[in-house]
Amino acid sequence: MIMKNIKKNISNGEGITVEFKKSRGKVTADVYQSICAFLNRNGGQVILGVEDDGAITGIKEDALLRVDNVDRYNDRDDIRTNLIESYDRLMGFVAKHLPDKFYLIGDQRVSLRDKIFREVATNCLIHREFLNPFPAKFVIEKDRVYTENANKPHGHGLIDPTGFTPFPKNPVIARVFKKIGRADELGSGVKNLFTFTKEYSGALPQLVEDDIFRAVIPLTEQVNRRKKIINFCKTPRSTSEIMTHLGLKHREHFRSKILQPLLDEGILNLTIPDIPKSPKQKYYS
Repeated sequence: MIMKNIKKNISNGEGITVEFKKSRGKVTADVYQSICAFLNRNGGQVILGVEDDGAITGIKEDALLRVDNVDRYNDRDDIRTNLIESYDRLMGFVAKHLPDKFYLIGDQRVSLRDKIFREVATNCLIHREFLNPFPAKFVIEKDRVYTENANKPHGHGLIDPTGFTPFPKNPVIARVFKKIGRADELGSGVKNLFTFTKEYSGALPQLVEDDIFRAVIPLTEQVNRRKKIINFCKTPRSTSEIMTHLGLKHREHFRSKILQPLLDEGILNLTIPDIPKSPKQKYYS
């Protein structure tokens, strides 16, 4: 929702499809009650940080204005189907929007992206508390991916992989997913998630066990690399120069997964646009 629509809804006041909630420090229980009520009707909007009279108190006005400027994907998929198809659609959504870093285990190339988000997607599906009406969320932002799903907690707070004890939430569903190759052995997924996320983005994930289970996968390196390319290409640079600057060696991966998306988004431009494959081609921001 763009900023002017948020302000318009606030100025119109609360109604059958709009509710205001203070929620200054955290998302309170009455927020979830409103969400459940909307789900049982025809949907609606819960606007946080707003008093019943429309006064914006939860966050400063200038902070609210920055919502428009966040560079995130404007794409959505409302998944309401069986768990196996849901898994395929989640992984397809990830493949559509996130790059896959070149990575070898021994002499075999593996997909870091699939290793990471296979665990994230299966957690949303097979460890969810299905009696809770809270809708599961899978959100891709410019510098992170986060998920939220209803949970029957076996402990509270951040999960430490070194002291983590696995606890099956829906063991029958988990066994089915393991049999069809969509899930790992119980407990190994969390360890792999921490290992592969570190390789993918240079930072560790956060997993929070509570009534709502939250997972945050940082994309720090992807964002920093784009900034590095943009700054470096203020002077036109060749493919080899950019790869050397980034310390990359796999040319085809660089061209398809890093360079081409920047060209498609208009972030980089060609110095010889009429001959895209010219050996003298350079790129500038």
